[in-house]
Amino acid sequence: MTVRLLLVRHGTTSAVRAAAFPTDEGLDDRGRAELLALAPHLPARVDVRRSPARRCAESVAVLGHDGARVDDALREAGFGDWAGRSLADVHGEDPEAAVAWMTDPAFAPPGGESLEALCARVGGWLGALAADEPTDPVLAITHGGVVRAAIAAAVGAPADAAWRIDVTPGSLTELHAHDGRWRLTRANWTPPRADVRTARGGAATR
Repeated sequence: MTVRLLLVRHGTTSAVRAAAFPTDEGLDDRGRAELLALAPHLPARVDVRRSPARRCAESVAVLGHDGARVDDALREAGFGDWAGRSLADVHGEDPEAAVAWMTDPAFAPPGGESLEALCARVGGWLGALAADEPTDPVLAITHGGVVRAAIAAAVGAPADAAWRIDVTPGSLTELHAHDGRWRLTRANWTPPRADVRTARGGAATR
């Protein structure tokens, strides 16, 4: 049996615009428009899972899916004391730590989570999902780090490859599992820009 997994990164937020490590901020107008544009491209019948984060809860609502299951395995990597700050700010204060975060997958920000730990968590979730063999496609509303980790796990790449994968806000990535083995079928897909502009115009009247 084939398992179909649709991974959607939440829409743009103020932290995304500021290139800052996120806190628990909500979507901005552009983020809502991105998801409104994506919604028509998703299957109508899906098993929806989401991260506990506010921006993911809002993303589910914009996509028009009720009854999403909150799944802690889909939460973003923990950034600890760095939450709300930019990497440039961290680098100015502690350049060794900033470089370690970018180059060493075992390094974790103070009070946070390492890339290795994130990849292990997401890889374990993928394994359990493949074993469970859900009949309907699974739509997971989650974060850039989680999608990167899922792609790396699906293609058998090491943890440090995850940060070299682009994952745009409001993008769709698709994985399929057959006999427990995952493969990547679509990565970082976004609707045409015209669709986003149209949705943004509509969102302004909501």
